[in-house]
Amino acid sequence: MLQHEILAPCGSMESIYAAVRCGADAVYFGAKNFNARRNGENFDDSQLLQAIRYCHARGVKVHITLNTLIGDDEIEDALDEVKLLCKYGADAIIVQDIGLSSLIRKHAPQLEMHASTQMSVQTAAGINLLMELGFSTAVLPRELTKREIEKISRSTDMRLEAFVHGALCMSVSGQCYLSAFIGSRSGNRGLCAQPCRLPFSAKGGTGNDLSLKDLSLIEKADELCASGASLLKIEGRMKRPEYVAAAVTSLRNSLDGRTDKRTSDALSAVFSRSGFTSGYFDNKRGRNMFGIRTKDDVVSADKSTLKFLQSLFEKEKPVAGVDFTIRITDGQPVTLTAESGEKSVSVTGGVPQKAIRIPLSEEAVKDQLSKCGGTMFFAESIAVFLDKGLSVPLSELNGLRRSALSALEEKLSAKEELPFIPYVVQKRENRAAVTHPSVVARFSEAKQIPEDLSGISAVIAPLEMINDFKEITAGKKLIAEIPRGIFHNEDE
Repeated sequence: MLQHEILAPCGSMESIYAAVRCGADAVYFGAKNFNARRNGENFDDSQLLQAIRYCHARGVKVHITLNTLIGDDEIEDALDEVKLLCKYGADAIIVQDIGLSSLIRKHAPQLEMHASTQMSVQTAAGINLLMELGFSTAVLPRELTKREIEKISRSTDMRLEAFVHGALCMSVSGQCYLSAFIGSRSGNRGLCAQPCRLPFSAKGGTGNDLSLKDLSLIEKADELCASGASLLKIEGRMKRPEYVAAAVTSLRNSLDGRTDKRTSDALSAVFSRSGFTSGYFDNKRGRNMFGIRTKDDVVSADKSTLKFLQSLFEKEKPVAGVDFTIRITDGQPVTLTAESGEKSVSVTGGVPQKAIRIPLSEEAVKDQLSKCGGTMFFAESIAVFLDKGLSVPLSELNGLRRSALSALEEKLSAKEELPFIPYVVQKRENRAAVTHPSVVARFSEAKQIPEDLSGISAVIAPLEMINDFKEITAGKKLIAEIPRGIFHNEDE
């Protein structure tokens, strides 16, 4: 049986608090470079370590995005980031660039790699190839139907990750050049300006005919899981922590079979584009999938809604039981041991004094040690070994408890470094200048081909029109162009 995990987006430490405290199993975020949200706040090196340790202490996995295309002059910097992630013990890295992935496999062989949705792999054959290349998980395109996800799932052993809530792109994932062509800000380089949200119009359309509503499959989470997705991914690293809290809580409620109208209403209020859509998943594409951010959408999250969502994550929640053992022995320093899971720490205090009036009782000791509020811990058991007639200030017991829990959290957050094999920059030899350039021409229809093809060395033709091109291009090299997107019909 598949184990289903909630994967939450984080653009700041506040978002990480929201995700973890509301029940996410894993989070994903980017460092300062090479991630698909380069305009976001993101995390510098010290924040990266802080975030990873906070999550690991609480049993939450961390996936780091390194999911843009990489230039030759950036490879060294990208691998330096990979080296840092190995040092900090990140759980996985999300990659788009297939060349970079081969270098990661070579230089960081134990770092788990996830294939980004930007890779635009829509078939089981493609996903199985990614598995051969060393990927453990594939993030499916948002454009797949339930039936297509099921077909892929039946044909691969790869772990599948699917989007359950968040923004939709008008283009196929990873194949949009609109922002790059209009404003030199490439989505594949993490700088999409979202021009599809502008008022483009088509005859009989809405006036914003490239702007889709956000996806939401939260109410269909069971169906998405049944189709074969084991990681349920929420989009929104640029959105506020309240959005993260609402989305994670709503999804957790859905998976647990709970109904919470207030939280689901708050999710719609905190961000939507005239509602949500499940059109791709249900294979019901059409006009109802389109929507924009109206004035009502922008102002719908009033102060009371935001305050309610903030209340879901403003305080630390106890998630780990701790077993205390304290020894208060005549003539010896007080020793407190705290254990959680397989981790254990011990701290020592001063030597107890003889009681002048009322000696310290076992009940008083347990009362102080049980006060774990404001931490990630709750007292599961407390064993007290106390000699008679002794006195220890309650403030000292509180200080020992705080020191022990702090040291225990630090120990729980630590993860073994992954090995990184040093990278040596390969210098290229100067290539010989091209003296006889060749011209290759692409045509989408046979009627576009001119009678005179002199000077053209090869012709590119759509795969399905190869036969139509053969006679007209006789004597020329003919190159078949595979469809950019293959959904459910790869056999054809």
